[in-house]
Order: sequence, then structure tokens, then C-alpha cells
Amino acid sequence: MKDITKYQGIFPAFYACYDANGEIDPNAVRALTKYFIEKGVKGVYVGGSSGECIYQGVAERKLLLENVMEAAEGKLTVIAHVACNNTRDSMELARHAESLGVDAIASIPPIYFRLPERSIAQYWNDISSAAPNTDFIIYNIPQLAGVALTIPLLREMLKNLNVIGVKNSSMPVQDIQMFKDEGTKGDRPFVVFNGPDEQLISGLMMGADGGIGGTYGAMPELYVKLFELFYAGEREQARALQYDLDNIIYALCAAKCNMYASIKEVLRRREGIDVGGVRPPLAAYTDADDAAVAHAVSLIDAAMKRWIG
Repeated sequence: MKDITKYQGIFPAFYACYDANGEIDPNAVRALTKYFIEKGVKGVYVGGSSGECIYQGVAERKLLLENVMEAAEGKLTVIAHVACNNTRDSMELARHAESLGVDAIASIPPIYFRLPERSIAQYWNDISSAAPNTDFIIYNIPQLAGVALTIPLLREMLKNLNVIGVKNSSMPVQDIQMFKDEGTKGDRPFVVFNGPDEQLISGLMMGADGGIGGTYGAMPELYVKLFELFYAGEREQARALQYDLDNIIYALCAAKCNMYASIKEVLRRREGIDVGGVRPPLAAYTDADDAAVAHAVSLIDAAMKRWIG
């Protein structure tokens, strides 16, 4: 039986780390990794949407993951998102991730062209074949990928014994129940991660084993606290904390810049960690965003005082 306890908990989606010239900054990658270790999260999800993967080349993604693994020193569960919009590059990233010893690889479906489910399954199985000794996690994010994970497609993928779970970023929380029920038939170990940060408590109620989120990095302690409250049976407290988190998320999204540009500015102001800006065509942070980010920082500070002390 596979060990799935290492996937139970809070997983910040790792941010792209750039230097002043917009290139991958290994020092910033290592600093961000150590920050997450210090904050007590279970693991990190590297190279996904928050990592701006679709705007990076294969070599850049390898460099970033290499530095995460070096700095993590086995203290974090590392899930590497390896999908590119072609099978060959995706398999190359999968091979590389396995060579580094990641705990799991993950993949969205191919985007742009509308492919039949058999082609999506072949794409995922080809990627998995390049990392035959590594767990595989399906990333379901239909609002961006343009295609949703269906139960028939999941059943087909479950023929692959490396398929260990789903990162579910669809908005309907019942999807978590459906995927969990299907994946655990026959007592198979199977995990489902909640994706939408605004509904982590709802996802946990529906059976999610943990969460992977893009705003977790701005305030990891608060998400860890929510997870702890939920499993301690303090459901009303957990709900109140979710409301606070949602208000912070709305504040982060209120700026004119891309949300990840806002979050990176929050990290500079609150933690002294500089991971650069965002890569074009994402909207960069400007002075016009100062008020929105200052408001987000004030909300985070207040929530930290209320929930962490």
C-alpha cells in the first residue's frame, strides 16, 4: 500500500522566483523554500499556475525545481507539476523530476486544442511512463484548461497504478466527493487536494485530504491553523478563519496588477523575501497598487494577531 499521509496537509503553490532581469533566481528559490519549511507546511506544489509555468521554458523549470529540492533537504513533500503543451517536453520534465527524488509529479490536460479523452489519457500515461517510480497526480482545473476531469476519464487513469490522486481546482465541491469515491474503490489509497483557496473548509468537509493553493504562500500559518482547527473538531472556528482568509484573498485580487504580483509584494513587506515580479504578459505591480496591497497586509496582520497570537 502506498503511503498517502505525506500528502495530507497544507501545500503552498510555489511562486516563480525572478531576479532583476526576469530570469530564474536560484537564491530566491532557496529562500522561499526555507521560508515554507519554517512556516510548518506539509509540502509544496512546484511549477503550477502560481509558478507561471506556461511562461517558462523547460530549462528554467528544471533549474527552479533543482533549487527547491536542494533547499528542502527532505523536510517537505514535493509535488512537481511537469505539464507542457506537448508530450515530449512534459516527459522530459517528468524524467528530470524523478531523478531529483520528488514525491509526486502532476499534470493538467493539454490545453488549446480540444482533445478526446483517450488522447488526454494517453498524454498523462506517457508522462507517467517517463517517471515510472513516482506517484502521479491529475490536476483538474477546467476553468483554465478548458477541459474537465470526468469520472470515465478518471476510471481510465486509475488503471495506471501510479495515479495516486487529484488536485481539484474546479469550483463545485461535490467534485471532491465524486473523485474521492471513485479513487478509493477497492480500498485503493487515493488523495484529493482542494484547489480553490476560498473554499478550503468546504473541500475538507467533502473529504479532501489537504489543500494546494496560490494564496497560501502569503500567509501559510493561517492555512495551517485552519487545517488544524478542522481536524480538532473546531468547525465554527475554522469557518470564522475561512471568512478572514476570503476577505484577504479579495483584497489581494483588488489591485490592478496580477494577483501573484500582489502576493510577491506582500512577501517583501511582511517577510523581507524578494522573489521578483511576474513575467509578462502578466500585469506587473505598480505604485497604483500600493493601497490595495497595504490593505491586504493590514488584514493579514490582524488575522495573524487573532489566530496565531
